[in-house]
Amino acid sequence: MRHQLAINDHPSQSVQRVCHPDSAADARDVVSDFATSLRPPPTERTTQNLLLLVSELVANAFRHAGAVTAVHLRADRERIEILVEDPSPRHPQERSPDLTGSGGGFGWPMVRSLALDVVVLPGPGGGKTVQAVLAR
Repeated sequence: MRHQLAINDHPSQSVQRVCHPDSAADARDVVSDFATSLRPPPTERTTQNLLLLVSELVANAFRHAGAVTAVHLRADRERIEILVEDPSPRHPQERSPDLTGSGGGFGWPMVRSLALDVVVLPGPGGGKTVQAVLAR
């Protein structure tokens, strides 16, 4: 996994990190380090929501698009943005959750309920970028 970091300790500036995770676990490790680096630090609840969002978005990109091109994390005094790039232009699909546990369907509604805003944008190379925003 490769990652880059740009941190400015001045509280009014933004903090950014880019990584290329090989798994959702790799992405969670980077997010955990990212949250720890923020000043002031986000609340425990915000950090947990951030970890859930990144985990779900990255796992879905691997499962449905076959890869994650990059994960971008940005934070300023008011918000934290997560951008997950993958090579597929296909947008996430809403589907009924499978209560037997074999077919999924819980992730996208969870992402939409945890985030203040979720947008699917055209990504580099014909893929897509899923952007989710949390309040800081």
